[in-house]
Amino acid sequence: MSEEFNQNPQVEGENTGGGRLIQVDIDREMRKSFLDYSMSVIVDRALPDVRDGLKPVHRRILYAASLSGLTPDKPYKKSATIVGDVLGSFHPHGDASVYDAMVRMAQKFSLRYPLIDGHGNFGSIDGDPPAAYRYTEARMSRIALQMLADIDKETIDWTGNYDDTKKEPVALPSRFPNLLCNGCTGIAVGMATNIPPHNLGEVIDAIDCLIDNPDATLYELMEHIKGPDFPTGGIIMGQAGIRAAYGTGRGRIILRAKAEIEEWKNGRERIIVTEIPYMVNKARLIESIADLVKEKRIDMISDLRDESDRDGMRIVIELKREANAQVVLNQLYSYTQLQDTVGVIMLALVGGVPRVLTLKEMLEEYIRFQFEVITRRTQFDLKKAKDREHILEGLKIVSDNTDEVIHIIRHSKDENDSKVNLMERFGITDAQSAAIVGMRLGRLSGMERIKIEEELAAILNKVAELTAILADDQKVYQIMKDELQVIRDKYSDDRRTEIQPVSGEVDIEDLIPVTDCVVTLTHFGYIKRQPVDVYHTQRRGGRGVSGLSRREEDFVEELFVCSSHDYILFFTNKGKMYRLKGYEIPESSRTGKGNNIVNLLPVEKEEKITAMIRVGEVDEDSFLVMVTRQGTIKRTQLSAYKNIRKGGIIAISLEEGDELAWVRNTTGNEELLIGTAMGMAIRFPETDVRPMGRTAMGVRAIRLDEGDEVVGMARIHPQGQLLTITEKGAGRRTNLEEYRLQSRGGKGICNYKCEKKDTRVAAIRVVQPDDDVFLISDDGVIIRIPVDQITVQSRYGGGVRAMRLEEGSRVVSIARAPRETEEETEEAQEEISAEETSTQQAAAEETSPAEDAGEDI
Repeated sequence: MSEEFNQNPQVEGENTGGGRLIQVDIDREMRKSFLDYSMSVIVDRALPDVRDGLKPVHRRILYAASLSGLTPDKPYKKSATIVGDVLGSFHPHGDASVYDAMVRMAQKFSLRYPLIDGHGNFGSIDGDPPAAYRYTEARMSRIALQMLADIDKETIDWTGNYDDTKKEPVALPSRFPNLLCNGCTGIAVGMATNIPPHNLGEVIDAIDCLIDNPDATLYELMEHIKGPDFPTGGIIMGQAGIRAAYGTGRGRIILRAKAEIEEWKNGRERIIVTEIPYMVNKARLIESIADLVKEKRIDMISDLRDESDRDGMRIVIELKREANAQVVLNQLYSYTQLQDTVGVIMLALVGGVPRVLTLKEMLEEYIRFQFEVITRRTQFDLKKAKDREHILEGLKIVSDNTDEVIHIIRHSKDENDSKVNLMERFGITDAQSAAIVGMRLGRLSGMERIKIEEELAAILNKVAELTAILADDQKVYQIMKDELQVIRDKYSDDRRTEIQPVSGEVDIEDLIPVTDCVVTLTHFGYIKRQPVDVYHTQRRGGRGVSGLSRREEDFVEELFVCSSHDYILFFTNKGKMYRLKGYEIPESSRTGKGNNIVNLLPVEKEEKITAMIRVGEVDEDSFLVMVTRQGTIKRTQLSAYKNIRKGGIIAISLEEGDELAWVRNTTGNEELLIGTAMGMAIRFPETDVRPMGRTAMGVRAIRLDEGDEVVGMARIHPQGQLLTITEKGAGRRTNLEEYRLQSRGGKGICNYKCEKKDTRVAAIRVVQPDDDVFLISDDGVIIRIPVDQITVQSRYGGGVRAMRLEEGSRVVSIARAPRETEEETEEAQEEISAEETSTQQAAAEETSPAEDAGEDI
């Protein structure tokens, strides 16, 4: 490949006679083309929209049917007509894809609440194909009308069709939560969705619960939504899979057929199957049972027949005299699809982006969408009402000035002249004058005048009512609840799928071992979890090990040790708070970059995680103490943060230019020490800070000089010492007795002589002599050293070299951890490569004399 091509991947070649020859980088072109294809499949074919739960083809079928007037009160029309309308106007793909989609929308064994009312052969649960579309007929079902309710009132956005000659809806108004009620399956490129159907009444009850209590927990929502409700019934075994699916968006549900063992003649027994798992082909199921009998894998079955009819399903399995019916049934559950696993992946498009959603998130997205629909509908009705009010005000002028209006019209040249003269005389608008000129003489009677006044009074009341709705969110939510309740009363039915408890059932969380781990968060927002023994103890002054494979100029900002089952609270620079379990953070290798935090938490574009803390069970008596960069402190009971929405909650209100940086969990009677970059420190009891509400702003903790900022907050521990680390890697321990107790809000006392050393303090931390400490530099290097290798000095000491830095690097953060045992340290040293060993030995030899002497800096 030429040098010119390497520099420019797209170069115009010579004219070949048949056109220009353009050279392209085939690797880049393939990547781009495949990505475009993937996004097209994901957005335009395979995944449902979280708002109406429909893929584009289903949405277009319903919209085309509504345009053709195929409502439930009208006669059926040939399916070929609907397919042709969809293909010609909206969906330029094969007719088979449209008809297959429409057939599934009409099958009662596929959709919990069918959206198409089919007439003719639309297939069967035995896998029989539907008749060709020239033979079948269809129209919309009654509940499908709720999907299109108020579509003509500017409730949704529109887009051009494939040739931009018509408009089609981006999403249907969907007055009921179709995505959860009917579910959806789809396979895209690199991702798949499988959302099971649910009971309409249960979902509406959960929505009402979430509207009344936005902080409702998963368990509170599951009091209403027991689990999926499949159109073919069946039995769900246990709730662990359901909770996993609802809590994380992914889970595995064990679904069994409903079978009964009954006594038969001559003392024999038989198994009667009346319901089978969702999406299982009945004919193939019976065939697989017959094959097992032929292969003698199950040898206690004497006869097998299908007695299903229009009254319901009935599969009869007759057993031999000596057979144990329960054993045979368990064998059938093990070897056939009488017991099936439903893999739940609650993946849907949110704002055009595929996202795996929890149950609560899915309900919240629907509530948010319906709030928008009702608001836009109310704005449309308000505009129409005001327009009508405007016209009626003009017509009222005729009622009050009938003779003069008639005189003006009679003496005008033409209709336009009449409008102009009326506008000049009465000061009315063009629309009002047009309405007056267009009035029939019959409307000048006294009775018609009364009707105009009554209609105007009614319109004024309607305008006031609509205006009040738009001014009060609670009225909008109440309308949403009322409309959903009407649908519930009309279309809801009893649950079909039974949920049976399983003895000894283990939740997905119980399967995750409780282990200590190190959680790191970088400046660019990459977070990862690793086993704590990855970072083994080294000698002071060493170079450390690389803690992550980082982006250019990225560095670690937060690091701490926690349990995999601890709650981790995330605080952002904008004062918001989020929460995850430790195991919800993906585990990564030592040099792995990790996952971007935006993939785990819904942080905003310019929002950044600045503090993380771990908490166990919520203690009513404990507090969260928060400190900002500009020295503001706030103390709030931890219980105030008990109910955390997935979208985060406000942790502290901030002044402009300030940001939240440190958070600690306290008992309520501890002493705090705050240090600044310019070497000041202040110690005061936390009781100096009165408890405040969750959204309060806080009070002053320390008075800062110009250019100074807070670099750390620590709690005072008995026998503890204050570890101070500078940006240049110097460190020292100082006894806490040297920091006298002061009142909150002062300038504090000197902690480190920054002017003399020409440096700034990077961080402070209260440590114990038997702790280890992690030091993190801005080039991604992490070192773990015993605290007792850092000497104890007074507040005026310069410290010793704690970390050897590369030129231009600086220390940005520290964290402490429990001391490793000697055995663990020896094992770690054996695992270090020869190259690392020689490097560390050279560094140790270079620094050992200074260690013995204390190496004052």
